[in-house]
Amino acid sequence: MQSPLPVRDGVNATRLRLPDEGPWDTAMDYMMHRWGHIDPQGIEDRFDAGEIVGEGGIPLDRSTPLQDHTFIWYYRTLPPETRLPVELSVLHQDEHLLVVDKPHFLPTTPGGTYIQESALVRLRNQLDLPDLIPMHRLDRMTAGVLLFSTNPQTRGKYQVLFEKRQVQKEYECVAAAEPAPGHPAVEFPVVVRNRMTKSRSYLLAEVIDGEPNAETRIEQLETFDDGGPEGAAGTGGSGTGRRRLARYRLEPHTGKTHQLRVHMASLGLGIVNDAFYPDLLDKAPDDYAKPLQLLARGIRFVDPISGRPVEYRSALDLSEAVRTRP
Repeated sequence: MQSPLPVRDGVNATRLRLPDEGPWDTAMDYMMHRWGHIDPQGIEDRFDAGEIVGEGGIPLDRSTPLQDHTFIWYYRTLPPETRLPVELSVLHQDEHLLVVDKPHFLPTTPGGTYIQESALVRLRNQLDLPDLIPMHRLDRMTAGVLLFSTNPQTRGKYQVLFEKRQVQKEYECVAAAEPAPGHPAVEFPVVVRNRMTKSRSYLLAEVIDGEPNAETRIEQLETFDDGGPEGAAGTGGSGTGRRRLARYRLEPHTGKTHQLRVHMASLGLGIVNDAFYPDLLDKAPDDYAKPLQLLARGIRFVDPISGRPVEYRSALDLSEAVRTRP
């Protein structure tokens, strides 16, 4: 359902569904029941100013009966946010699409403590594109290629591509060159298939028994240590006593939450600086010097408007791979 209120400061108006019945005579009574303990005066002021609207953008007042509207819209009061010390870069922009390189630590969309400090809100404000909508998402800790629709009239054509899995994605990561103790050796390339679900105990994904619903092809591209990179076949120890790492290409054929991180960890090859997999670490402030070593390197598809194959590639690099190169 389209909001009757425009985007403001890069953020959509909040939609609230009113109950069909209850012990509340007016819409304001219900809002007081939900949030009156936080800011009762602010709620009254919004109703008095006509800032809370129903279907068709009709302003509500203190006496508007509960039953007059099913949905109402209003603007949230945005808390102050400290700007994250990371920047977006534009890879491509036309009348239909915006393609950017999203940095590590920046969420794709508003949520939790990150509202203004999300890729969507930053771009809406910076580029004056209030109709901007993401075509897919990257985890906050994952960097790389991210697509947005700039045109509501053609948005559906691109959404169908994602829904029908007609978009090919390529990721890169840095992880250990050899599996952790207790895991068998891996012959690359390897395809990991299993069944994943959201954990009920924490905001994690986990592997369970059942028909596979997640699939990733994994290829080891190169191994390296402080002496620099070498061919992927050379996975032996260097004699330096330092951790030996490898760069991997990941091609997901499905899009489950944290799929790539879970699949790498399942091989005993947990991605460098992953605070969730294989072990959940204590929550700590972001360390911008140690980003998750996972990058959405590229995305390709047949453009539904032009009919031509297109590919967009990230200009970013994984810091661990860059740091170890001569």
